[in-house]
Amino acid sequence: MYSLNPIHLPLYLRSPRVIAAACVAVAASAGATTYLLTRRKPSAEELERERRDLLARSGRITDGTIMDTMVAQARNEPEQSPNQTDAAEPNIIIYNYRIAGVTYECAQDVSTLAEYVHDIRTDLPIQVRYAPHNPGNSIVVAESWSGLRLKATHPHEQVDRG
Repeated sequence: MYSLNPIHLPLYLRSPRVIAAACVAVAASAGATTYLLTRRKPSAEELERERRDLLARSGRITDGTIMDTMVAQARNEPEQSPNQTDAAEPNIIIYNYRIAGVTYECAQDVSTLAEYVHDIRTDLPIQVRYAPHNPGNSIVVAESWSGLRLKATHPHEQVDRG
């Protein structure tokens, strides 16, 4: 059996078990390299969705304030009158919050979350979810959670039953 192995190798490397183990190691490393080079990499939108989901599930909550909202207009849309600007959904929400004496100012792109950010009340406080180990990593709205106050009837308003 040892007659098929090269004679220039030391005796312990001529063993069929050692040769088989070396072949398995080479095949495994080739497979791992192929997988790493050809796997599908997540897009920026998928990474952002995963970040929002993680913060919505495990982030801590604090109070914050909306500083500004930015609304992008399409090029072909006519200009809105000043009384219609409240009805438009914002693309970016700029907000701030305070943790342990440090004030953080952040912005969240909410253009993909249009159904969750319509009719925002900017005059009320909001809730912000943030990562405890990185307080600058925060959100105000996600698919499964929202810290925004939306326009609605006041809970103590009387409804006209006429």
